[in-house]
Amino acid sequence: MSISTREWQLVRRPHGEPVAEDFRLVSAERPDPADGEVVVQTIAMSVDPYMRGRMSAAKSYAASWELGETMQGGAVGQVVASRSDAVPEGALVLHGLGWRDVAVVPAKHVSVVEPLPGLPLSLYLGVLGMPGLTAYAGLFRLADFREGDAVFVSGAAGAVGSLVGQFARLRGASRVVGSAGTPEKVRWLREELGFSAAFDYHDGKVADLLTAAAPDGIDVFFDNVGGEHLEAAIGAFRTYGRAALCGSISGYNATTAPPGPRNLGFIVGKQLTLRGFIVGSHADLRPEFVGAVSGWLQDGSLVARETVVDGLDSAVDAFRALLSGGNTGKMVVRLAPDPS
Repeated sequence: MSISTREWQLVRRPHGEPVAEDFRLVSAERPDPADGEVVVQTIAMSVDPYMRGRMSAAKSYAASWELGETMQGGAVGQVVASRSDAVPEGALVLHGLGWRDVAVVPAKHVSVVEPLPGLPLSLYLGVLGMPGLTAYAGLFRLADFREGDAVFVSGAAGAVGSLVGQFARLRGASRVVGSAGTPEKVRWLREELGFSAAFDYHDGKVADLLTAAAPDGIDVFFDNVGGEHLEAAIGAFRTYGRAALCGSISGYNATTAPPGPRNLGFIVGKQLTLRGFIVGSHADLRPEFVGAVSGWLQDGSLVARETVVDGLDSAVDAFRALLSGGNTGKMVVRLAPDPS
């Protein structure tokens, strides 16, 4: 016996913006689970900006994907067959073998999750998953957020940025400013997420837009974009400002090196702290993070928005849209409805 699956493979390393021809959807046969393994039917899978780096052969913090092999990523699903006493059939689990409709996974590599009343399981890929922990660790540990801080978030309408701004607001920020790429996203940040101010970075120089939005300067910067946004934040920082550098999506599809910030001298004079980080180094915060965020979700004080694309066939389109700002909140590919 074997298990039939449909899986997305990387067949060519993208040059610049990924195109459809860089990927292939294949049918595969996987062996039945061995002792200690489970078979998981995917309910939803995640597409994330960091995956663009794994498509490159360049050495980075995450290993490159091999050509002709199935890609990987976060997914939530239901166990349909089990050869593990620890993870029974019917269990709902998180695992790292996304980009396929069925996964055969060692039971030790899955995490059993409980449904949240009235909330979709896909939240475990976003607000209660890697993006949520990224926002929490970056803001509270790396940027050392303190009550009363003025906070600026780049990429503020994305999966991570939309949470950073809300976490800061809920913990007593004096001002929360976000940048985004469309008027609709800017309106969402202001009207639904409670940002003090937000701007569309297409409307002028980011430095000028940030000065108008935070005329008294900023204490904390959470960066998902890099480039011009980082330069603007360095200019807007007050003394002892702190930045958590999470990503630089503005350069992910670049074919030549983007220009760096031209005002790095301010780091010395303003006595700034800029810290890059990878969320995997902060897994010890997960219990604290889940406790805080679950409470905010259940009392309605935290908005967790998703952009949902239906069907495995649409996964590459969803990923490509993500890189060009086609999402508000977390981008999720849904393969099946949540179990009732």
